[in-house]
Amino acid sequence: MAVVIPARYGSSRFPGKPLARLGDKPLIQHVYERVRPARGVGRIVVATDDARIRDCVMGFGGEAILTGHDLRSGSDRVAAVAREVPADVYVNLQGDEIPLTPGFLEDLIHPFTHSDAEVGTLKQAITEERELLDPNVVKVVTDRNGDALYFSRSPVPYLRERNAGRGGLVPGLHWKHLGLYIYTKAALAHFTQLPSGTLEVTEQLEQLRLLEAGVRIRVWETKQASLRVDTPADLERAEHMLTREGARR
Repeated sequence: MAVVIPARYGSSRFPGKPLARLGDKPLIQHVYERVRPARGVGRIVVATDDARIRDCVMGFGGEAILTGHDLRSGSDRVAAVAREVPADVYVNLQGDEIPLTPGFLEDLIHPFTHSDAEVGTLKQAITEERELLDPNVVKVVTDRNGDALYFSRSPVPYLRERNAGRGGLVPGLHWKHLGLYIYTKAALAHFTQLPSGTLEVTEQLEQLRLLEAGVRIRVWETKQASLRVDTPADLERAEHMLTREGARR
């Protein structure tokens, strides 16, 4: 099993984000090093479009591969790496999602390898209304079998009837999608051949390409913690959290 970490330099919300300093290390190094302890992981590769990120990864002893600039999504970047890195299963861990425990990845890898799913991902309960309303926090709705019905930047499901003075967050009803996917080799290759549909283009969410094409995405719950860095403000919050974590150790 290979874990591929897509890392673009030209993020519209946070240019150069993978190289941004978080404590004494760049963000991409935090992500890379947090993958190593997870059980079931073989090879770890950063997939990037920028030589500065590649050189940074190689500088701390990691592996990185340069991919094209014109790829549509992180999973397309993973697929480009898959042509050079043989594996039966590929995990796409976004370069701004820092696992705080090995169990974060294991909660995806273990059930996937014991299922008939071809594509999988993780969800986590939303506990703050701020997250429900934040378009950078992607929400997911699943069916009774645990397959994704929809992903959105909007608060879904929408509560049509609300009691006066009551917020919109309902525990057990609202879930956020976390920044990683797992694919069989065949499913990843199929993903790259699909056209980008209206939903993917509108929401700017790559996983909607699969749903529009009728491909099932199995979603498992995790209670394990991670840190997502979308903006410079998130980076500052992440630094405070990692500082507290280090103090507890």
